[in-house]
Amino acid sequence: MTNEGYWGVIPKIKSVAFPKRGKFQVDLEDGRSIVMPISAFPSLKKVPVKERGGWYLMGGGVSWDSCPEVIHIEQILGNYRNFAHELS
Repeated sequence: MTNEGYWGVIPKIKSVAFPKRGKFQVDLEDGRSIVMPISAFPSLKKVPVKERGGWYLMGGGVSWDSCPEVIHIEQILGNYRNFAHELS
């Protein structure tokens, strides 16, 4: 029997985009795309619009030169205990 869905898949960020005003999209290597309001990430709101294309991967997350924070995959998926994949 095979499991449906993404059980056992470790989510990894492939790319980041801003599809429309106020939205933040993260595409995962497994084909999923998550679109969220930028308002859920106050540190990202501070990144100037012109600099948002300059994202880079850092550990299990994404950041920008003008952003003091790393936005981790666990923050994007929601429940840390259910989605934590980094080793402590």
